[in-house]
Amino acid sequence: MSTSRKSYHHGDLRAALLDAADALLEQGGDGAVSLREAARMAGVSPTAAYRHFADKDDLLAALAVRGFAAFGAALQAAQAGPGVSAFAARGRAYVRFALERPGRFRLMFGPLLARAAAHPTLQAASRQAFAALETAAAGREPALRGWSMAHGLAHLLLDGAIEAEDAQALIDSLLR
Repeated sequence: MSTSRKSYHHGDLRAALLDAADALLEQGGDGAVSLREAARMAGVSPTAAYRHFADKDDLLAALAVRGFAAFGAALQAAQAGPGVSAFAARGRAYVRFALERPGRFRLMFGPLLARAAAHPTLQAASRQAFAALETAAAGREPALRGWSMAHGLAHLLLDGAIEAEDAQALIDSLLR
């Protein structure tokens, strides 16, 4: 009687784990993300996940890097228009990104960012996204002022501290 073991090949397991972790993140925040659950959702053993990520923090950092890439792309794609500077357009894109992906946004700018030195790719990704604001603002100080305003507005809207029937109109009026 011959028994043969079928070899298993997942394809891009790292990407599948990140996709699963991203879904968990959006459902319940970073506390809902675990390597074990991401592996279960990807259809592999928890041990397989550890071949790609050292621990949960490593997985979260990779998610944040992915988030900063999408965030940077959204900032770069923001177009100035009549009466709207490039910097204001990027500020609006900043807040829209936060409202569309709150779990990802909170992860990107949460406690993990303070530990970015332990994750060089995360550190580089966050700096690159800020550079998009800095370029549009023509300097560091104006970029920090605008970033503070956009970031604060994003959190106030996410946390429900500001009630707005038309959040987009509020964003547009404040970020001119």
